[in-house]
Amino acid sequence: MVSLAPSNAAPLVAVAALSARMLAESARQAGLRVAALDLFGDRDTRAASSLWFDVGGKTLSIDRERLVASLRRVARLPRVVGWIAGSGTEPFIDELSEMRGLPTLIGNDSQAAAAVRDPSRFFPLLDTLDIAHPPISTTRPADPGWLFKEADGCGGTHVVPAANAPRWAEPGARQGYFQRRANGRPFSALFVAARGRAQVLGFAEQLTSAIGASPFVHTGSIGPVELPEALSRRLRNAIAAVTAYAGLTGLNSCDFLLDGDDFSLLEINARPSSTMALYEAAWREHWPFGLIACHLDACLRGRLPNAPRGRAARCTGQQVLFAPRALTCSTALSDACAADPGCRDVPMPGTRIKAGQPIVTLVATAASRDAVEQALNDERERMLERIDTFEEPDHVLLVKHG
Repeated sequence: MVSLAPSNAAPLVAVAALSARMLAESARQAGLRVAALDLFGDRDTRAASSLWFDVGGKTLSIDRERLVASLRRVARLPRVVGWIAGSGTEPFIDELSEMRGLPTLIGNDSQAAAAVRDPSRFFPLLDTLDIAHPPISTTRPADPGWLFKEADGCGGTHVVPAANAPRWAEPGARQGYFQRRANGRPFSALFVAARGRAQVLGFAEQLTSAIGASPFVHTGSIGPVELPEALSRRLRNAIAAVTAYAGLTGLNSCDFLLDGDDFSLLEINARPSSTMALYEAAWREHWPFGLIACHLDACLRGRLPNAPRGRAARCTGQQVLFAPRALTCSTALSDACAADPGCRDVPMPGTRIKAGQPIVTLVATAASRDAVEQALNDERERMLERIDTFEEPDHVLLVKHG
């Protein structure tokens, strides 16, 4: 790849996710044309893409029929190299990886994904590898110190107290499992896998909030962060072992709890993670074409990227801002957010946003983790003031979130 600016003759890649902006921007940085498939069609998503397809359902989820139809349309376009699955596509990977008439899936196939997403396979694997994890159960526990997790969920909305588990959560159900609450702060590791090997790109602190019935909804991340060398080495060894046994490929992430010098592994997301934006910002000189280029190199050529050297000079944070009330995004509000370097996922004018649903993603970069947190708080206050200034009556028909 010789140019960061895609031409009409550049290969086309499709990226599908609840929000495809981050994947689209990274793919464009790699010199590719992009077809973005997501729920929102935000301004910066469309700016980074040659095409946008609405694949949203009635709730904040991907509609299977729309996703399949959009991928079939992409498959008929010239110079398509394949499609990359992001957050929200997990329930469809088994089916889509075997379906004819679609672009080639660039990433983990159904077997590799199942090795880390199917609880009946993943947790016995961790036990075999002697990797710590919170206790799990396929039967509904009697005491309140347990959670229920949907195996194909993402973003923390799939995690609820065990008492709120759906009725279909029966013994042995593959779709979900019960997990005991554990001590520790949530972190993640982003890694690239190829031919049984893994290269960890860095660690990030995960930000969560209680929203509705879900106590641990993912709202953002801060990183890269430095971990003690011995702990970092143990985590890297655990990720390498899981990668080798599961046959993972491309960009993946590992969620874990950090409690002092101990960690317990929660899950592997067998797809690119939103934290990739943190590492692209911190170590751009290591990956001038972005991390989607690294993903393609790993999946298509079996090559791992160079490891970042030394400590990152700066830290970056990203945090979703949720609507304090129902509103319609005015042109003035959309324009103000688009002009603000601290805003991403900027809604189009006329977009209706329900109370409690995401408006924008706030970003900040500073010299330390605490400074990043303060900068995010300051950006949040500015954004709330902006909403009060530019809010439009909630009556326009265009709908962002279904």
